Amino acid sequence: MFIPLHDSNSLKHIKTQYVTISLIVINTIVWLVTGALVSDETFGRAAMGLGFIPAVVFDYAHLEPALQMIPDDATLITYAFLHADFWHLAGNMVFLWVFGDNVEDALGHVRFLLFYLLCAAAGALFHGLVAPMSEGPLIGASAAVSGIVAAYFLLHPKVRVWVLVLFRIPLPLPAFIPLALWIGQQFLMLAAGMDDNVSWAGHVGGILAGSILVLFLRRKGVPLFDRTIVTPKAVKHTTDDVKTIPVSQNQRSNGGIRWGR
Repeated sequence: MFIPLHDSNSLKHIKTQYVTISLIVINTIVWLVTGALVSDETFGRAAMGLGFIPAVVFDYAHLEPALQMIPDDATLITYAFLHADFWHLAGNMVFLWVFGDNVEDALGHVRFLLFYLLCAAAGALFHGLVAPMSEGPLIGASAAVSGIVAAYFLLHPKVRVWVLVLFRIPLPLPAFIPLALWIGQQFLMLAAGMDDNVSWAGHVGGILAGSILVLFLRRKGVPLFDRTIVTPKAVKHTTDDVKTIPVSQNQRSNGGIRWGR
């Protein structure tokens, strides 16, 4: 539907989005090691051993011992770092780069990493609930990125975002327009039962998790919907507003003055 290019949204609490950058680097390295620089057979083994397979995790099927790399439950996280090809990786990383920094800014580094991993796990579980008998491996960071999109939508709907519509038309739009359309598309495709090698259920699971988690993991005082928190300014007194009361020597001696504590 669209590709995000840039948003006019400066960081307010952190200097650099270390976690966002690290996630992009890790995803890229994993893709090089498991996909780009290896044979299709090696990639297939990595997808089976590290991808999320509902039938295996829910004990409807079992992997061959030669393919077992990690405990089954760990694939709730590891699957999110695998990608099928360059465009699969690039699409997810562009969304992560444009929207991840401001969500990281709103949550803080550690909580943002937790947020990312929980959204990935939620997407996998929702995918598994929709297709519990599936023996095909789920891979990709889409669910985690979907959670970030949902959080950005709740935090910064009024921020202007440059997007490339239909892969050719650059437009500056308030974030809520493209993001609402994108989020709506995920639910529509899931409801329509579309099956084109895209886990719409995984996307929806990430969206639901991101929408809930951002409410509890954001920094104290960070508002939703771009609302501004107004802090009352200190009242300035002029000399005309303050009356000076002389203190007599008798008051000083008999305890007529009370010191505030």
